[in-house]
Amino acid sequence: QVQLVESGGGSVQSGGSLRLSCAASGYAYSAYSLAWFRQAPGQEREGVAAIDFIGRTTYADSVKGRFTISRDNAKNTLYLQMNSLKPEDTARYFCAADRISYLLLPRYNYWGQGTQVTVSS
Repeated sequence: QVQLVESGGGSVQSGGSLRLSCAASGYAYSAYSLAWFRQAPGQEREGVAAIDFIGRTTYADSVKGRFTISRDNAKNTLYLQMNSLKPEDTARYFCAADRISYLLLPRYNYWGQGTQVTVSS
């Protein structure tokens, strides 16, 4: 059973930073591709950043240069460092995992429950 648990969300002012974490268990973590998605009320789930099993990364244009995705295979943990946050980054952020790399498409088999990020102007 694959389990993903996000943490690190919160409220921050525009221009601030947050670091999200996603702790994983129940599978061969290092062999999986991972991603961060976000979903604001009334909007579709949006791919933010992805990292495959060898560390190649993909970012949505809206976060390039501001967000950094990384993984620590020794700790079975995925991270999303978010800098220069904007009010439009406000959403619930989810991590996802799968053996197949779906990049920023929401086709991953395993999902966490999400963590809320709120950015005020």
